[in-house]
Amino acid sequence: MARASARHILVDSEDKCLALKQEIEAGKDFAEVAKAHSSCPSGRQGGDLGSFGPGQMVPEFDKVVFSAELNQVQGPVKTQFGYHLLEVTERS
Repeated sequence: MARASARHILVDSEDKCLALKQEIEAGKDFAEVAKAHSSCPSGRQGGDLGSFGPGQMVPEFDKVVFSAELNQVQGPVKTQFGYHLLEVTERS
C-alpha cells in the first residue's frame, strides 16, 4: 500500500495561505513558517505529519499528497479545517 510523509501549514484564510506560500517560495524555511503561523498542533514540529496511507487524511489532502511532486509547496488546499500549504517529503 502507498505511504507518504508530508508537512503542512494550516491557516484560516486563503489570503494568508497565499502570503505564506510567497514567503516560502522567496526563501523562508517551511518549518519556521509552520511554527510561527500554523493553527494545527503539528506546527510545533514544523508542520510534520509523519507517515500515513491513503484514507487517513481528508480527501482533499489525500488527492494532493498522493499526486503532487515531492518537495514542492502545494496549495492553498481548502478542507473543512481551513486552508493548507502542503509539502510532500516522501512517497512510496
